[in-house]
Amino acid sequence: MGLVEFPFILSGPIVRRVEPGRVFIWIATSRKSDIEAAFYQISKNSSHRTFDYQLMNTVSEPQTIRVGEQLFIHLIKVVPLIGEFPTDTLIGYNLQFTNGSVQNDFQSLHLLSPNHPQSIVYGKLKYPTFQIKSGNSPSNILYGSCRKLHGEGKDILAQADEILANEYDSTLKRPDSLFLMGDQIYADDVADPLILAISTISQELIGQREPLYQLENRLNQSPFTTNLHQINGRQLIMENLAQFTSSEANNHLIEFGEFAAMYLLSWNPELWAAAQAHHLFESFDDALEKNLIHFTFPNEEKYSKQHKTELNNLKNRFHDQQEAIITFQESLFRVRRLLANIPTYMIFDDHDITDDWNITGNWKRNVRRTPLGSHVTANGLAAYWAFQGWGNDPDSFEADFIDNMAAYYKNLRKGTSHSTTHEKWLQQLWNFSSWHFIAPTHPKAVFLDTRTQREYLSEPKRVKFGHTIKETEGCPQLINKMCWARITQKLHQSGWKAESPIIVVSATPVYGMGLIESFLHNYVYPFQVIGVEVQTSFDFEAWKYNGEGFTHFLQQIVKWNPSQCIILSGDVHYASAVKATVTFPDGRTLPIQQFTSSPLKNMSFTGVWGLLMKIVIGINSISRKKNDIYRVCDPSYTITHLEKENEPAAMYLWKDQLRYQIIDKSSIIETNNNLGLITIMNNDIQNTLLK
Repeated sequence: MGLVEFPFILSGPIVRRVEPGRVFIWIATSRKSDIEAAFYQISKNSSHRTFDYQLMNTVSEPQTIRVGEQLFIHLIKVVPLIGEFPTDTLIGYNLQFTNGSVQNDFQSLHLLSPNHPQSIVYGKLKYPTFQIKSGNSPSNILYGSCRKLHGEGKDILAQADEILANEYDSTLKRPDSLFLMGDQIYADDVADPLILAISTISQELIGQREPLYQLENRLNQSPFTTNLHQINGRQLIMENLAQFTSSEANNHLIEFGEFAAMYLLSWNPELWAAAQAHHLFESFDDALEKNLIHFTFPNEEKYSKQHKTELNNLKNRFHDQQEAIITFQESLFRVRRLLANIPTYMIFDDHDITDDWNITGNWKRNVRRTPLGSHVTANGLAAYWAFQGWGNDPDSFEADFIDNMAAYYKNLRKGTSHSTTHEKWLQQLWNFSSWHFIAPTHPKAVFLDTRTQREYLSEPKRVKFGHTIKETEGCPQLINKMCWARITQKLHQSGWKAESPIIVVSATPVYGMGLIESFLHNYVYPFQVIGVEVQTSFDFEAWKYNGEGFTHFLQQIVKWNPSQCIILSGDVHYASAVKATVTFPDGRTLPIQQFTSSPLKNMSFTGVWGLLMKIVIGINSISRKKNDIYRVCDPSYTITHLEKENEPAAMYLWKDQLRYQIIDKSSIIETNNNLGLITIMNNDIQNTLLK
């Protein structure tokens, strides 16, 4: 047993993939345990005031990965003994944990007590619940992205809990799926008051600190050996030793246990209580006294003025982040209850690993060549798999994949993580090509991996800045042709049929806000080209910046031949809705509706750039509202605007007509924290924005 006494349940339960033939429930515990699930079919009795519970005949097939000395990840597969699970019906569940002679379940762990702060049940129900949709009733899907612990504003994910609390007994009205579309954690942007606690929790969870010096011997040298364990100390490490480019990397997560700790803190209020009980959170003054804060300008006479300014800035930042974290904790119990009562599907975006992840070919090559950079990237992916990816589609991960992960985790907790298994683990994660998946919702949802399967330009792109011509790689194709083939194969294997509706989940919007993107391209992007650090504030990775990749997207979707295509996306820190019709030269048409929701907790339109963006947004709203936009793409993949709906004079690959939809009162855009709720029934689609 370590110095920190963790709660038995470190995180969860979280309902993951659900289908009529099987259900997966994810949970993390601090101790080894055999787990058995009990499922109940729930119905309202004749009085409609209470519920009847019928125990279902099921078989539990738990799979457990021991990640650390005090960290066990469980994915419990539950299948019906005969036939299939009922659809459009509330299904309640309980888990029983057995460790030797010690037995617990949700009841003994106080998770089912109505008045207990950690309760995960709604209203008069006895158990947490979920439902499996049949497609014969409306699908109600929540969707959003970008949730930073110390982000500005309230955590809107907690607001989804209110919806379930109000509609928990209505299979028609309660949300039946939750799509988290990227940046579930911010690995690069970690709050000053958190990093020391995360480091301690990491060591206690795993049982060891990672011997990073075996990978990078400069971590044993000054100043890196000191900076590594200080608040605000990791920017130089990540820039120089890992070749990362995030400008917010001063507390960047590095060790696997640190990534794990961040996930646990994002989902479980009990871990915060344990950390506070063990005094893991240092005050600014205590950290300063213990020399646990890194300063660019040391406290020396020749730097006295600069040091004083930096000290004041860091102190103010620390306290601002501390207040934001308190706000985050206040609603975390509601987020935990939400995740225990709704099937949840998750895909990564850049911040789950690091800002600018794989943004260019040079970035990817530079990081892969550095032992520390490639290792941190793999740690982020290993954590993504354990906490997010595994439950999306467990069939995507073969026995060899899981065995390699288990072997690495075993060496990790023994302090020999950089042994002969390390390179095999590294290669597996860097080369894995099936992070995409098909969610068994109605309609089926294709979750795209727009980060690891990119295709980069073979020749640099020339960009004019004033009288100077600079060369840059430009925006890559976000998905290469081989990946599209693999996605298509998975889609057909899922049972989806042509001329049916389909949902496509893309972390980055396929249709952005044209005027905003033009502003970024014309006024912000040139500064990035000449070295001004604006990249991490605004990413130039919209699909439209690579006409060939955008065209391949449209051509692939129209080959699938859906009756309609619904695109859900996030990333950009604003919400919007776009309706488009794409026409191809052979007469085929593709109707598209895109809904974007972001951020859940990270309002970003602040400061000078934010003010400029808000001005642009205002102009955008005036110019785009109630106006159709016509565009055409020529054979060179150049996309241009047409004045009106006319047949293009020259050959074209596609043309489209699009209109931005009003999403709130008279606005076509929302920049406050928000969460989308889309209701789909046949061809009827309704979108609501929660904020």
